[in-house]
Amino acid sequence: MRRWVPFFILLAAIWGNSFFFIKVAVGSLHPLQISFGRMAIASVTLLVVLFASGRRLPRDPKLWGHFALASTVLTTLPFTLFGYGEQHVSSVVASIWNATTPLCTLVFALLLRSERATAARITGLGVGFAGVMVVLGVWEPVSGGELTGSLACFAAAACYGVGGAYLGRFITHRGEEPIVLATTQILAGTVELAVITPLAGVPLVNLDVPGEVWGSLLALGALGTGIAYLLLYRVQRIAGVTTTSTVTYLLPVFATVSGVTILDERLTWHQPVGAVVVLVGIAVIQGAIPLRRRAARPVAAVAAE
Repeated sequence: MRRWVPFFILLAAIWGNSFFFIKVAVGSLHPLQISFGRMAIASVTLLVVLFASGRRLPRDPKLWGHFALASTVLTTLPFTLFGYGEQHVSSVVASIWNATTPLCTLVFALLLRSERATAARITGLGVGFAGVMVVLGVWEPVSGGELTGSLACFAAAACYGVGGAYLGRFITHRGEEPIVLATTQILAGTVELAVITPLAGVPLVNLDVPGEVWGSLLALGALGTGIAYLLLYRVQRIAGVTTTSTVTYLLPVFATVSGVTILDERLTWHQPVGAVVVLVGIAVIQGAIPLRRRAARPVAAVAAE
């Protein structure tokens, strides 16, 4: 077994089950409280790792400015949107919407001209977004709440797409250690939420919640946001960015196991089918499914060998 595989599977399990923990917490907490709680816990986790490794936070104000923007679309908005979304849709459906992130990333990379438009990419986008329509079940009547929840989760995935394109354009090439970048991003997002949450009329902390909600926040912060980042960068160093990006495809698997077996959630037939169509579109974009087959070799040439 390749040495990155256990870390890869563990990362997928942690992120896949994050949707389960959000579903547990959203029954007692406002989505902004969930976002702030997980970010604050993640900040403490990453700061401990950062200082234990002998590294320090960056002093470049320009880098902090970039992260103020990046953290908005990579943490503050998507974490909160998934919280709002899971008030109306299941944790499994939320994880399926999250799997559209590579499609959204490519769209914004094309808009920023950091990626070139090719036939495979355009075709893959078309197939992928057709899958989105299948997941949504556009031919069936959809309740307002379910539609709102699905759109919130899709918007969260789109935020990840914007953030991924922004990181690639302005941040990741700078050469700082991954733990430094991760900690800076999470700290910036924590400060944003510490300001936004009270302004929205929501208390930062609600102490009157069941123990399982506190456990979910701890899991979301320490594992789903803190430790997960460390696993992410470890796999990236060993296996590369392309291989690491495929972790998104496994998240619905783990989310389905926890959602169906523990939360007793139900799926309609078109949701997993649409998820498969989305993954086919992503595979076309990444070249795993070629658009053209190699031409057959001439008979004469074969006979001459």
